[in-house]
Amino acid sequence: MEPQPTTGRRLLVVERAYRGSVETQFADVLYLARELNRQQGGLDLLLRGLAVTFATAADDAPARTVRIGRVELDTLPDPRASLRTLLAEGAGVWAEEADLTGLGTDPDRLLPGVRRARPDSRPDWSAYQGVHFL
Repeated sequence: MEPQPTTGRRLLVVERAYRGSVETQFADVLYLARELNRQQGGLDLLLRGLAVTFATAADDAPARTVRIGRVELDTLPDPRASLRTLLAEGAGVWAEEADLTGLGTDPDRLLPGVRRARPDSRPDWSAYQGVHFL
């Protein structure tokens, strides 16, 4: 689904990938983005830094469970699933190409619908109602 024009939309910029999966298992940064998208009537997301790894269709996906002592947590966030949902709900998603390259990630392995943010094709921050760093 192609994102709508930016008029009235907000741009969320996410640069840090994991802030503690156990601590954020019920409300990670992409959960917040999904809620803001729903409540604000649309947004776009620019992934930079380590957060570009959220958008990769990697074979080495993070573990979905973690064991702490005798307790196994299986409610960890799944950033790739959250991005797929955001895209399906009309959000535009970009991954900074320079960060993908810097991390040794092949830019052609992005999830379907995620666009590479290049100097000539990235979100125009001045066209948004607001730009927020999460």
